[in-house]
Formats: sequence, structure tokens, C-alpha cells
Amino acid sequence: MLKVAPEGRVYELVLDRPQLRNALDLETTERLLGALDAVSNDPRAAVVLLRGEGAGFCAGSDVKEMARVDFETRLRIAERKAMLMQRLARLERPVVVAVHGFALGGGFMLAIGCDVVVSAVDAVWRLPEVELGFFPPWGLEALLGRVSPARARRLVWGEAPLSGAEAAGLGLADEAVPNEATLERAREIAQRLASLPEGSVRAAKRFFAQHLSREGLDAIAREVYRANCEDGAAETTFRHPRG
Repeated sequence: MLKVAPEGRVYELVLDRPQLRNALDLETTERLLGALDAVSNDPRAAVVLLRGEGAGFCAGSDVKEMARVDFETRLRIAERKAMLMQRLARLERPVVVAVHGFALGGGFMLAIGCDVVVSAVDAVWRLPEVELGFFPPWGLEALLGRVSPARARRLVWGEAPLSGAEAAGLGLADEAVPNEATLERAREIAQRLASLPEGSVRAAKRFFAQHLSREGLDAIAREVYRANCEDGAAETTFRHPRG
């Protein structure tokens, strides 16, 4: 489900559920949290690089898992995913992500929670939750860290998928490169960050995490999600988002 591959001072975390389009289930979430804890305690680790195996980066939450659990369990799973986003923001190492193929729903949010986002120009980016009848219960803190509230609202409505080039134009991704160069470029950036003075790099991460974060919005989002479901507006059956 998750591979950890240290490459010198860069630790690669690899989503490895290609048969399920790297859907983010609770077990993978917990493994990612554990891996980030291990990185924070490893003096050799200077940078994290996150990527996915197979056809794309991440298709979002595991809809099969969500369909077989009750609503309160879904909320608890969302809380753990929100914790993952907080851990990415607070980790005192830069996190670089390579997005190829697709970043949908929770995969979209996971990607933008990283410090440097490298996307393939033809990758598909989309938030399909509203179309599927509910409200995204985590990841909005990261979204509002990258775009304006007005832009965030339209993205949450998921009117149309974005290409990687369009995502970069909006500031969701930092760079858009040809598909075959995505991982190479992400690794190049990660190695460059790993070569910089470690104390200064960590100080910059701490500063921006403390002063530019919008902590607490994801908790509010889960309350909106709950109210949306209690009003009967949200479907209890989850369908697979198809960008």
C-alpha cells in the first residue's frame, strides 16, 4: 500500500495501490502518518518526495471502504486524513509531490498539501465531491493556502476537470512539465532542497506553516459535511469519480 524508499537524504513515499488507482483508504492514511513520524525522527531525512505508482497519482478516497462503513466511521476516517494534511504542513522537512495521470478528490487535496507540486501537463485535476452529492470534509485548509476563496469555491463545485497546465496557472501546482519528465523534475527539486542548509530550510517551513496556515477550517468543513448529510442532500452510496 505504501513503499518507503530512502534515496540519500530524500525519502520517497510511494502510494502503491495501482489496481485501485492509489485510492486513499484508512490503512494507507495511517501508514503515511507513520512514515512522516519516522521521517521527523530521522536525522538523515532532509526532504520527502511523494508519488504514486501506476496510471496516476491518487484517485481520492477509497469509495469501497467508504461505502461499507457507517457515517460516523466516515467522519473518523476524514479526521485522520485531515490529520495527515496537518502533518504535511507541520513536518519540518520540505515535501515535494509528483502528480501524473490524475489527482482527484482526496488525491487533489493530498497533492496541494505538499510544499512543492510538480504536475504532468496532461494530468487531470478535479474535486468531484459536490457532483457526487456531498461536501469535501478535509483539505480546504490547503486549498485556501494556494488560491483565493472565490477560486476555491469554484474548484469545490468541480465544474470541469483541470489539466496539469491549468492547475499550475491557478497556483495549485508549482510547475507543469511533460508527463515523462514529471518524476525526474520532482526528484531534481527534492535533491536541490536536500543540498541547502538544513536549519534555514526548516526555519522557512516553520515560518510559513505558522503564519500562512488556516488551521481549523477542515474541522468546520466536517461540520458542514455532517449538516449536508443530515439534511438528506448527500447520497450514502459512493460512486467512483471519473475526472
